[in-house]
Amino acid sequence: MRPVTAPPADFNFAQHLIASNAGRTDKIALIDDVGTLRYGALAEQIRRFAGGLQAMGLKREERVLLLMQDSSDWVVAFLGALYAGVIPVAVNTLLTADDYAFMLRNSRAQAALVSGALLPTLQAAMALVQTEVQHVVVSRPAAALAQGQLNMADLVAQSHPVLPAQTLADEPAFWLYSSGSTGQPKGTVHSQGNLYWTAELYGKNVLALRESDTVFSAAKLFFAYGLGNALTFPLSVGASVVLMAERPTPQATFKRLVDHQPTVFYGAPTGYGGMLAHPDLPASNQVALRLCSSAGEALPRDIGERWTAHFGCQIIDGIGSTEMLHVFLSNRPDDVRYGTTGKAVAGYEVQLRNEDGSVVTGHNEIGDLYIQGPSAALMYWNNRDKTRDTFQGVWTKSGDKYTRDPDGYYTYAGRNDDMLKVSGIYVSPFEVEATLVQLPAILEAAVIGKEDTDGLTKTKAFIVLKTGQSLTEAEVKAFVKERLAPYKYPRFIEFVAELPKTATGKIQRFRLRELEKR
Repeated sequence: MRPVTAPPADFNFAQHLIASNAGRTDKIALIDDVGTLRYGALAEQIRRFAGGLQAMGLKREERVLLLMQDSSDWVVAFLGALYAGVIPVAVNTLLTADDYAFMLRNSRAQAALVSGALLPTLQAAMALVQTEVQHVVVSRPAAALAQGQLNMADLVAQSHPVLPAQTLADEPAFWLYSSGSTGQPKGTVHSQGNLYWTAELYGKNVLALRESDTVFSAAKLFFAYGLGNALTFPLSVGASVVLMAERPTPQATFKRLVDHQPTVFYGAPTGYGGMLAHPDLPASNQVALRLCSSAGEALPRDIGERWTAHFGCQIIDGIGSTEMLHVFLSNRPDDVRYGTTGKAVAGYEVQLRNEDGSVVTGHNEIGDLYIQGPSAALMYWNNRDKTRDTFQGVWTKSGDKYTRDPDGYYTYAGRNDDMLKVSGIYVSPFEVEATLVQLPAILEAAVIGKEDTDGLTKTKAFIVLKTGQSLTEAEVKAFVKERLAPYKYPRFIEFVAELPKTATGKIQRFRLRELEKR
């Protein structure tokens, strides 16, 4: 474990990356759908883009909406804004015009940076609200631009490179919007230094990324997990990054794994399961993987074991959050225990707490997960109540429930809102789901609570079968009964074609609960 020192008080992360890669000007940094960008050219484009933002009149700490598909332009826009001291507000590319209208108004963005393919959606959003957007910069426009819209390539080419803004490690640097599954999304404000901490503590000390690596992340750059995977971590060590604009379907992912031969791949459990079930899964000798990473939801043991058996490559499962920026609890390459989320990443401390706030001291008892570490967000923008509830002194409340075994490994028990009480005992929906997917015919499953005719809560499973497979309810129930306590098996079974999910692949159990109420 290499020692990690804090960044200096005066710190600009974009300039830090440029300086770190000063000796790699000719090495390929980014590979996207249209070409490559070397480290020297990347540094020049960052400086020029920052100059372009300044020339447009954008000032320090003003916000710019970043609505782009993954590409080298995304990286240039994000780092160019950091370099200029302007705040990029990176947003999910799969949302609606109503969602973007809220984000434009909430962030008071003075400019919008958008992919050509997403420009019509942005324009629809801007028509819904009175925005403060003065400039729209378009990456790879699909058609001729209207008056007042700027081609990003022209802006970079015509702008003069500038010196970095004199920013502080602790000052606001960028925003990510948290999930809006329980209300409006929250603008999560992160500092310049938070990017540094996640790269040092996880990218270097856990994943052990190196200059010789080529990395590819199915999780997109707008997602906190993807931002570390495909920008912060690899660019901190001089590695090469494969970027993909399209959705990470199994076919699209296989193409990048085979064509570009990445050594490190980052995905989510749903994606790994879908790839393993796909008939075009590449053979192990067709890829160059040395390490894989998973986050977003807990990785079922069966998926991890089957992936390793096929590719001879471990999946390092961990948990992170938008609020903590990246993974803080994780397995390690030299210590993988499938079915668990591992142990706290060095530099972070975790606690399990009871409902009364006391610390859980026993083994295998369910508790609320709290985290302490240097990459915690500063606040939720203009949302004091939510900020106080989540950021409690040095501790951050995750909203997840976990157990800890006698060896110190943590196992996911579900989100607070997802937990069930059956016969007066807590049941983790994830534990039941992880058991269900051990049945070879099942692709994925989601478990919620459903009241029986007596008004008592029992478990209900929504099950997606693999193509060409079949199961009866009796077979499913018997399988679970053999492996879990009797009160945990699903009393109700419903076979469905697909499960509702977020853009990042997380199962939306709350949508299933809403359907049950209708």
